[in-house]
Amino acid sequence: MSDLLQISHLGKSYDGKNFALKDVSASFKAGEFVVVIGPSGAGKSTFIRCINHMIVPSEGEIVMEGVHLEKLKGRALREQQAHIGMVFQNYNLIGRTSVIKNVLFGRLGQMSAFDSIFGRYSQKDIKRAMELLQEVGLGDQMDKRADALSGGQQQRVGICRAVIQNPKLLLADEPIASLDPQSAKIVMDTLANLTQQYGLTCIVNLHQVDFAKKYATRIIGIKGGHLVYDGKPEALSDALIADIYKGKEDQMTLKSAQEVAYA
Repeated sequence: MSDLLQISHLGKSYDGKNFALKDVSASFKAGEFVVVIGPSGAGKSTFIRCINHMIVPSEGEIVMEGVHLEKLKGRALREQQAHIGMVFQNYNLIGRTSVIKNVLFGRLGQMSAFDSIFGRYSQKDIKRAMELLQEVGLGDQMDKRADALSGGQQQRVGICRAVIQNPKLLLADEPIASLDPQSAKIVMDTLANLTQQYGLTCIVNLHQVDFAKKYATRIIGIKGGHLVYDGKPEALSDALIADIYKGKEDQMTLKSAQEVAYA
């Protein structure tokens, strides 16, 4: 497998003094399913959002297929961002709009300005959206309002919206943080199956070590803005896990459905 993405000495400071992320370097090969672990405040979201420039890095290089993303602006940057799909913790759906339209919104970045303004999707795109929803078990929900779905169902819609972009890289920022374990498993199965089926590289932020070990082909550990582990899931020691989550051990596993309901 060749490198799709190379990150060198990446850093981000929000105030010009303290760094939320510092000197992080990593390469990602095509087809990898990488999970980034660490507690809240470790720098995981900053890391993943710097990759697609939702957050502008303070220092370092982000190179995707030879293109330096940190040097791009305006239209050139937007063209590269169209190759990077994003799945959000809080779904980022338009609740009053139908499920299938929410999926089709993933095509807007690759349509003409005229077609995107008037929502003129091609029959090919509509067929593709329908097929994706069928694949994730939501074929019978496509005409419902997005906010009528459960959290796990909404996240699957968000995944479909990202995949319909035909991205080379898929980023997922805490996609199961708001879900109970059963819904989380369905969402992670969906992510893993679709990325494998379509040959995508996927980088996922998670608190939950058990999910990371189950799904990842590789795990990256971040603590205090620094990369402290990069390797195979089976080589991640209990001692290092304990150090990464020291003082925040309760974040390592998901709450049960009952705990989520009464939280």
